[in-house]
Amino acid sequence: MALEGIAPFSDPNLIYGSGFGDDAGVYKITEDLAIVQTVDFFTPIVADPYTFGKIAAANALSDVYAMGARPLTAMNIIAISCSIGMDVAREILRGGADKVREAGALIIGGHSVDDNVPKYGLAVTGLVDPRKMITNRGAKPGDALILTKKLGVGILNNIARHDHSVIASTLNIHHPEQALRDEMETAMMRLNRHASETMLEFSAHACTDVTGFGFLGHARNIAEASGVRLVVEYSRVPRYDGVETHSKSDSKGGGQRNYKGVKDYIEVAKGVTQGQVDVLCDPQTSGGLFIAVAPDRADAMLARLHEGGDTVSAVVGWADNGKPGTILINP
Repeated sequence: MALEGIAPFSDPNLIYGSGFGDDAGVYKITEDLAIVQTVDFFTPIVADPYTFGKIAAANALSDVYAMGARPLTAMNIIAISCSIGMDVAREILRGGADKVREAGALIIGGHSVDDNVPKYGLAVTGLVDPRKMITNRGAKPGDALILTKKLGVGILNNIARHDHSVIASTLNIHHPEQALRDEMETAMMRLNRHASETMLEFSAHACTDVTGFGFLGHARNIAEASGVRLVVEYSRVPRYDGVETHSKSDSKGGGQRNYKGVKDYIEVAKGVTQGQVDVLCDPQTSGGLFIAVAPDRADAMLARLHEGGDTVSAVVGWADNGKPGTILINP
């Protein structure tokens, strides 16, 4: 690993950020106030620069929301070739700015470099009461597990790069290609703000957002950090229809690496296909929150999520006393 041999930083007020799969760093200022810091950026996954800016910003803000924190400020990180022109750069930055405004935060500057491969994202600072923040460490046996966005974005984007007609013609999807693209882009642009506020309202025990390590990678972080086993029922997981048909052949690179990272920690029940496992390993961009909450609060929390626009949210499994740090996948 790149950090091997580099001593980690230590400070009594660094209360989160150096543990297993931590989503962000948290530094305590007072007993009831801490700052949350995170950074994320990536290459374009959509053609429209403005949409790309909004997706990248929503993705960067997500780590703050996963902790039940409130974003306060953000700084732009952009790499783009001067030959592309300022209009493209301006549209990317405008998209990011609009999403940060929606979050109720402020952009206070940033940094740019000349690069032939465009990249954009944010460094984000948020605020949280450390006594109330939600981490990946608090899941308890019996907890219900809720996922708030569909899986399969990485697979469908890979398919679109190879053959745009495939999305409409070979997946079992009953609406036109553009409608599917619109659905995915809308989901990626959606802030996890309401989901974060809802999990705070219902005193969720643990949370992480689902992004580059795929659903199983991030779920594994909760299982390991919390010392529980997670049980996931694939049939209940929100996902784009028919996506498993192309998961193995088209989710190259990140999906395969994600599978290698979790394969020793998962148990696959009879009836679950490798294609389905691959969907659960698919790298997501600006994915949903994965939340552990007391079972007697799950139904009410799910109803509140649906009311607020997180309409695909679903209970996808539970935590139990099985082997800590592992995940059982049922059909």
